[in-house]
Amino acid sequence: MQTNFTLAQLADPHVAESEQILRKCVHCGFCTATCPTYVTLGNELDSPRGRIYLIKDMLENGRAADTQVVTHIDRCLSCLACTTTCPSGVDYMHLVDHARVHIEKTYKRPFMNRLTRAVLAAVLPYPGRFRAALALARIGRPFTGLMRGAALKPFAAMLALAPRSIPAPSSFARPGRHEPQGERRGRVAILTGCAQPVLDPAINAATIRLLTRLGVEVVVPEGEACCGALVHHMGREEQALASARANVDVWTREIEAGGLDAIVITASGCGTTIKDYGHMLRLDPAYAGKAARVSALAKDITEYLAGLDLPAHMPKGITVAYHSACSMQHGQKITTAPKHLLKAAGFTVRDPAEGHLCCGSAGTYNIMQPDISAALKARKVKNIEATKADIIATGNIGCITQIGSGTATPILHTVELLDWAYGGAVPEKLRDLPLA
Repeated sequence: MQTNFTLAQLADPHVAESEQILRKCVHCGFCTATCPTYVTLGNELDSPRGRIYLIKDMLENGRAADTQVVTHIDRCLSCLACTTTCPSGVDYMHLVDHARVHIEKTYKRPFMNRLTRAVLAAVLPYPGRFRAALALARIGRPFTGLMRGAALKPFAAMLALAPRSIPAPSSFARPGRHEPQGERRGRVAILTGCAQPVLDPAINAATIRLLTRLGVEVVVPEGEACCGALVHHMGREEQALASARANVDVWTREIEAGGLDAIVITASGCGTTIKDYGHMLRLDPAYAGKAARVSALAKDITEYLAGLDLPAHMPKGITVAYHSACSMQHGQKITTAPKHLLKAAGFTVRDPAEGHLCCGSAGTYNIMQPDISAALKARKVKNIEATKADIIATGNIGCITQIGSGTATPILHTVELLDWAYGGAVPEKLRDLPLA
């Protein structure tokens, strides 16, 4: 793609990077076939290629974002299916990240939209606040029907997604060290996260139990912050970078104190962002090197487990539909490890049709774009249920919440099934089922 940026514009390193990304696009349109919003809406401007044109025009002309640009960029899930498909290697992720920061700086959103985004940014990254908000949701749930209008629709979506009951906090979330059983085979830190330990604390608990049984020391560091993904995708870059710096400091202390083989992450959406810390902080001389080291150590739990010697298991007679989260398959390019681990643990694994398409969760997308999200959820659930599997497994809490709200089939994190297979208790979600 030909570009026409001035030398003055290219003096901005973010613009210079975007210009290089834009120049790689050859207009082929392969991305349209795998873009969930284009497949759903059929609008060229809701495809990666269409958004690239909009971003190019906005940045080249040095103008503020307008309503058209914001509408179509906001509809992007950041699922990154387009990057998997693109034959030219267009780095769409960093291009749309820059566009969102530009929007945040130059566009004044309608009041209710600003309020919704401010509430999400002030609540979701903080477990205590998030738990309190879920408790309040019980009071607000009877009023969901009154919030179906456009301005309040995101709040209706929040109430619809809020669980009926909130699990008790897990002791595994507290800072500390979990000693390995037997001979030590490794030492890792675990990201406890922000939304996940509130919605489903069993995931991190299963991870710590499994790793310690396998001889791995697990550290839950003091002072960890949200990974920054939620606000990063809103264009709130300073808030995202503050979280990144805080985490880099926390993990650097652990690296220097006792060494780490990995920083284990159980939410693939967080993993994609943490693996990008080196890029996010590349212009910060105080953090560039430390952030790159942290990113290099970041591993999804299945990625880490794939490097360990695990005993073989006999078939269990249980069929698992594996849903590969977008942040796993497109963001981190982890496609086979989770399925191989499940098969080695004795499960029969099935791949749903259209596995490349997003389920519609995408961080806060199912709140901010509830109609498109609902259409994608229905499509995803239909394909998963067509496998006739006993259980659904995935590696991201957002997907678990989204898909779980549309099906009666139990959905668990992959590591919960692996913990069960390798000596752990039956996951609570499966205890009332005959297969358990």
